[in-house]
Amino acid sequence: MARRAARDPEPDAEPHAPADRNRPMKLLLRVFGIVHAGMALIFAGICVMLMVIAVRICWDAVGSGLDLAASLALIEAMGITAVAVVALQIAQTITEEEVIRGVNVSAPTRVRRFLSRFIVVIVVALAIEGLVATVKALHEDPTLLPYASSVVVAVAALIAAWGVFIRLNRAAEEIEPEAMAQAKKEDRKLE
Repeated sequence: MARRAARDPEPDAEPHAPADRNRPMKLLLRVFGIVHAGMALIFAGICVMLMVIAVRICWDAVGSGLDLAASLALIEAMGITAVAVVALQIAQTITEEEVIRGVNVSAPTRVRRFLSRFIVVIVVALAIEGLVATVKALHEDPTLLPYASSVVVAVAALIAAWGVFIRLNRAAEEIEPEAMAQAKKEDRKLE
């Protein structure tokens, strides 16, 4: 019996060694997933709080009478709602990309799609903020119009830069068609 034990290796000696080496990394990735989920909850909470503020501004504006001051308050509420949408979209993107899919952003396709989601939301929010700033400047202080127009110019520059990024990234995607197939496969997890 002692001789047999000496000849037979222990069952846990070598076959499970690579899995044991990966265990700390898997634990770390799980911790990152939990942290990302917490961040998504914070962004969702910020969205809800901003929406409550926007509803309160709308309620006060309508309650005080429908005049120029109320229209400016409603436009301000629209700007706050746009920021709330940004917070919600960030929460959704973090949840989908980091928690549900658990992907590491490395393939050109994944990077383009990840950044595009943020850029679209930010461009829309900044465009609305530019509109809000323009209307407020026109009605309250026309000397602020250059600042409002600079926001609109920044939105145009951001859209142009995003277009260049997509154009340049397209060539990298064509080199790696398997990355596009993998991204589409991961999208099915969300359906």
